[in-house]
Amino acid sequence: MRIKPCFYHNIEEEIPQTHQQLVLRVYTLWMMYSGTLCMNVISCIAWWAGGGSSVNFGLSLLWLILFSPCSYTCWFRPLYKAFRADSSFNFMAFFFIFFLQCVLAVIQTVGISGWGTCGWIATVIFFNQNVGSAIVMLITTLLFTLVTALMALVLIRVHRLYRGGGGSLERAQEEWSTGVWKNAPVREAGLNAAAHAAQGPSLPQYPTAVPSYPNNSNW
Repeated sequence: MRIKPCFYHNIEEEIPQTHQQLVLRVYTLWMMYSGTLCMNVISCIAWWAGGGSSVNFGLSLLWLILFSPCSYTCWFRPLYKAFRADSSFNFMAFFFIFFLQCVLAVIQTVGISGWGTCGWIATVIFFNQNVGSAIVMLITTLLFTLVTALMALVLIRVHRLYRGGGGSLERAQEEWSTGVWKNAPVREAGLNAAAHAAQGPSLPQYPTAVPSYPNNSNW
């Protein structure tokens, strides 16, 4: 059985050059968040070994399995498609979902006991019970803090670019009503690829129009 990728991802070919660095950094941020969730599982094992509840380990494993792929598909891909095709609808999808992601990251950073995350509250309290486990938990706490701060910066940066380029909710509503958000050129490229399958594998073609967003400073 042949295994194929779920998404076509090529920042250098699909994203306008002025925004490649930003998209690459957001992609790096997604990897950092996934890595933090992995570290959180390890910290919850240390938490459990030091006398904490096993519920935290179970939930941390659930958050890793759930949030790592969902964060990629729910907020990175909309941002990727927004810069690729200058899509206001995808920008709005990114803003809405990524704002919820930021709220979730803040909750994870706070670290309420029994929620499966090694945040500040859980870590500071556990120093009184087991210092070794608490030190491991502190590493995850610092990572959650860093990731949350970077997420807030990304949200502000992308919003400024979008508003500076004339983006608005009205544009997103127009794309929704006209069906442009469905990205018809991509579907057409897929049909063409299927029609020429006998000629060998080919890469999908995407719009190459460069969005007119300002680039006054490098984030």
